[in-house]
Amino acid sequence: MSRTVAILQARMGSRRLPGKVLRDLCGEPMLARVAARVLRASTLDAVVVATTTLPEDDPVEALCRERGWRVYRGSPDDLTDRYLQAARVHRADIVVRVTCDCPMIEPDLIDQTVRLFKERGADYASNGLPPRTFPRGLDTEVFSLAALDRAWREDKNPAWREHVTPYLYRHPELFKLAGLAHDKDSSAMRWTVDTPEDMLFVTRVYAAFGHDRFTWTEALALLEKHPDWIEINRAIAQKEVG
Repeated sequence: MSRTVAILQARMGSRRLPGKVLRDLCGEPMLARVAARVLRASTLDAVVVATTTLPEDDPVEALCRERGWRVYRGSPDDLTDRYLQAARVHRADIVVRVTCDCPMIEPDLIDQTVRLFKERGADYASNGLPPRTFPRGLDTEVFSLAALDRAWREDKNPAWREHVTPYLYRHPELFKLAGLAHDKDSSAMRWTVDTPEDMLFVTRVYAAFGHDRFTWTEALALLEKHPDWIEINRAIAQKEVG
């Protein structure tokens, strides 16, 4: 049986919002909100937080130890290497990549993406492949350890290695890709956290629910009642992969 491990990348050194992964989100650190939601996915055998060896990330490890979460510390800049080493240590055959600035990540979409990966016999599956249909911040990527190992060996682009997977999805001639799409296009919405405006937006949503067990479709319904909330961070530009 293949072992499916979600690896959650987390670090304190965000350029636009330093320390964001441990910022308070309605009574819990944002990292804890992400972990709680990911841990509810039924297709995962383990969840690991992958942070860096930098001293500034000691508080990330401390929170993981306090909460009893698996944690791995690796390269600050080479995310491909950090992911591969974390995957090896935790015996992953299939890796699920989630970033810890996505506190509205959806357990059901994680499960759907993992199942799609297996059903298609893919090397890489995601709900973020073009054309995007899901809000930014629900991004789930699933790939084999073999594909990750090949990217680790062959990818010479430092900018790509900062983001782990560009070598996979930008080489469809080398890897079998599978994309998960929704029948309604909500890709213009921004549910990830990279700026104070983003933090204000997700705080507004969390405060409305009062817990972290809401689904992404319930969040959509909430925003239909409060369309002005979408304007809070609409102007924020997503950082581009080099």
